[in-house]
Formats: sequence, structure tokens, C-alpha cells
Amino acid sequence: MAEWTGKSKGTLLGYKIFTFLIKKIGLRFAYFILTFVSLYYVLFSWKSNRAIFYYFKNCLRYSLIKSIFSVCKSYYIFGQTLIDRITISSGMLNKFTYEFEGVENILSTLKAKSGGVLISAHVGNFEISEYFFAEGHSDIRINVLTTDLERKSIKAYLEGLSIDSKAKYIALGDDFSHIFAMNEALGKNEFVCLTGDRFADGSKYFEAEFLGKKAKFPAGPFIIASKLKVPVIFVYVMKDSAFHYHLYGFLADVESRKPRVLFDNYIENLSSIVKKYPYQWFNYYQFWS
Repeated sequence: MAEWTGKSKGTLLGYKIFTFLIKKIGLRFAYFILTFVSLYYVLFSWKSNRAIFYYFKNCLRYSLIKSIFSVCKSYYIFGQTLIDRITISSGMLNKFTYEFEGVENILSTLKAKSGGVLISAHVGNFEISEYFFAEGHSDIRINVLTTDLERKSIKAYLEGLSIDSKAKYIALGDDFSHIFAMNEALGKNEFVCLTGDRFADGSKYFEAEFLGKKAKFPAGPFIIASKLKVPVIFVYVMKDSAFHYHLYGFLADVESRKPRVLFDNYIENLSSIVKKYPYQWFNYYQFWS
């Protein structure tokens, strides 16, 4: 059973240290220091080690040796995405190149003035998408629905570094106030972004075979997206190389407006992305049943 606790990796002190290194010494040196941080997690983060090792060994069917090295590589690339976010949000977007695939799906939704739902996952580095969009599509506004509220200090710190950040966060609450906030955003022709890959015990879920093993996914994002009656786009920002990102936007099948159909479409789409970028699956807990 999934054991996500609602917390994400990373500490405020860690962000501050790497911010200092990037600004004073440079991005490449920060990447170098990250090698030792990754090794620390491999040696001492046993719970997340077991979970990500299972993913490489049992789902991707890597050999024992390759799975062990893949655990370290996964931590390293995850750390890079955090450093990249700090770098880009600090106004150093010019250190990276990027390309769009499927951006026409987002632009056509924007042109229709209906607003839209973006469904992503904890893969790659979607948080930096707003900075890439700002280069040529500054009218795109993204509202992120999140339950990661205990990380307010980190988000506040990152927002303090941001150059004209337009991203907004909508808190998922028991009083359903997030529904009103989402409808308000859509009414302004903005996008609402949900993540469809983290199931918390006690909530509604869909179960499916994902990468060859049974896993539970939250039903909420797909129920919400189906009821809102606006275009739904699966979005990912993946790291192709050290300084190059690839932004994907896949138009979902919402003709039937059935949550399960939308979910099945998402699973198929997410599987293809994870297989293409196996080291950018950043769910460090026991995901599979």
C-alpha cells in the first residue's frame, strides 16, 4: 500500500546552502557538491532507498547492480532539478535551453478562453514551466492545487527568489474552498494544475497496473477534471540533459467525461514518459501495492 505522508524531500537549510553556492561559485560546482549529498541519501535514507530500488528492480527489471547505481543516479538528478529551480527562479534562465512539444494544445485552450486543467505527476520539474512559458507566452497563468502545506517555508523562500513569478497555489481544504478557487481561476481563462500520482490513505482511489505492478492513484484529480468541462492536458517538464529541458503537453481524451476513462488515458501517458525518463520518477515511498 502507498505510504506517502504528504511530505516532500528537501529542507529550507538545504535550499539556502545551494542558493549560496550557485550565486557565489556557480551552477557546475553546485552539481559537484550534489554528488556527495546523493551519496548521503544512499547511505542513510533506507526507507526511500527500498522504495526506489523496488521501482528499478521489480518494475523496470534492471539487474541488481544497475538498480543500486540507479538509486544514486535518481537522487542526483532529483537534486539537479531542485538546483535548477533555484537557479531559474533567481533570474538565470539563460543558463538553460528548452523545447516545447504540444504547446499548441495549451495555446488553443487559451485562445478558446475556457480555461483548462493541467494534470502532471512527480516526475521531471514542472515547477519551472512558468519561466519557460514567460519567454513567449506570458499570458499563461497557472494555479497549482497542492496538499504539501507543511512546506510553506520552502515555497515562501523560493517565491522570494522569483523574478515576477505568476504561479499561484490553491490549498486543498476540507471545506471545498479549493473548488470555488479553481472555478474562479478557470473563469479568468487560467489553468489549474493537479498532480495525479500520489494517493493518500483514506481518500478515493483508482487502482491500475502501472509499469507491470498494481498501484493506487488518487481519484480526486480525475473526478474534478471530468466535472469542470474544460480541456484537460497532461503536462510534464523533463530534463533531457544537464542544461536542457523538454516541455510536453498531451491533450487528454475527455469526450466521455468519465473519470475512469480519463484516468486510464493518464496512466498510459504517464507510463510512456516514465519509460523514456526512468531516473526522473521522484516518488520516494512505497508506491506499488
